[in-house]
Amino acid sequence: MIRTDEPRNVPALLNRMRQEERSATVLVSGSPGGSIHLRDGLVVAVHTPGAPGVESQLLKSQRVDEQAWAAAAATARAARDDAGITGTDPYHAALDAALVGQGVVGRAELDLLHTAAVFDGAFALALTTPTGWELSEPVPVSCAAGVEPARLAEETARRFGHLSQHRGPVGEFARTRIQAATPLPVRPGARHAAVLSVVNGRRTPRDIAFALGRGLYAVMADLIRMDALGLLRREQQPPPTDRPSTAPRVAGPPPQAPPAPAGPLPRRAPGSHPLGGASTDQSGA
Repeated sequence: MIRTDEPRNVPALLNRMRQEERSATVLVSGSPGGSIHLRDGLVVAVHTPGAPGVESQLLKSQRVDEQAWAAAAATARAARDDAGITGTDPYHAALDAALVGQGVVGRAELDLLHTAAVFDGAFALALTTPTGWELSEPVPVSCAAGVEPARLAEETARRFGHLSQHRGPVGEFARTRIQAATPLPVRPGARHAAVLSVVNGRRTPRDIAFALGRGLYAVMADLIRMDALGLLRREQQPPPTDRPSTAPRVAGPPPQAPPAPAGPLPRRAPGSHPLGGASTDQSGA
């Protein structure tokens, strides 16, 4: 595994690899972290726990049921074994072919899902600053047609700009636990109703995306529209814990009032005391 610290960030690294038309896997560390897969300098897959991949989207959305997926996977394993190759390249190609052959998903739709997952994975990786990255040899994956790194960076920036314009810092929004408004001010449409069906006050946009089998960015864009419609309740921010104390700064008991004089009190002209003569207690209580 080769360590590289030359590029200033991951987009710069991808641009350099595009210029060199290299095939490799970029392992991105951090939270959530993930891997970026390149073929001849084009990004063909992005895998990260921060966003649902193609398999998760097909299964969670019930576009493909688990039985059909298991049958396609068995066909793919048999094709790999018959090829006599221990690598997983034949497996991924055969898996896609089996899903299409079963008629559970079309070829064009599957290709579109792979490409959409590249953009969504890149967006999820960009929500936090990576702590580092490493280059390794390319590994077999289910591939999209390939996306130019510059196009990927441009689209990621556009998504950040859209979300931040309506909701502020995107990374903070992604970590927000979403709560539904009660009662709902309007009747939600089918898509928004589906989102509300998995909102429980504990799930973040990422959790909602995985629960629905939808892209993270698409879910966050829907949440912004739902917030504008009053369908969501904004999380109340707790009071700051570092508020300056208003207690007396001097340790020990508060100062005692001076003892009353033995003789009669002196007479004062009205208004001559700075506090109006209302009290002599200076304890700050």
